[in-house]
Amino acid sequence: MKRLTKRENEIMNLFWDRGAMFVKELQSLYPEPQPHINTLSTMVRILESNGFLSHKSHGNTYQYYPVISREEYGRSSLSGIISNYLGNSYLNAVSELVREEKITVEELKGLIDEIEKNRK
Repeated sequence: MKRLTKRENEIMNLFWDRGAMFVKELQSLYPEPQPHINTLSTMVRILESNGFLSHKSHGNTYQYYPVISREEYGRSSLSGIISNYLGNSYLNAVSELVREEKITVEELKGLIDEIEKNRK
């Protein structure tokens, strides 16, 4: 799955939070100065062509909606990072988190205990 740019991620988060929207509704969610309607329309069409959004026709306009969930995208992104930067090893990913002190050994032990309890 293609990675989202910062702007695309911002737009997708609005769709994930709000659900189906017309581009005009999307524009109204931005503070002033709002992005131009044509800019947003182009971004939405790019997201649709990349498989993140789809649309329903309503007369001359389209209502766009997400076709993948935030969780699906997150899982895919994590898999891509682990594959591309950590030798496709989830163990390397966990080791890196411990080394960088993003997770403590105690938290990791607690997670292992939780997993073992759920297996029983």
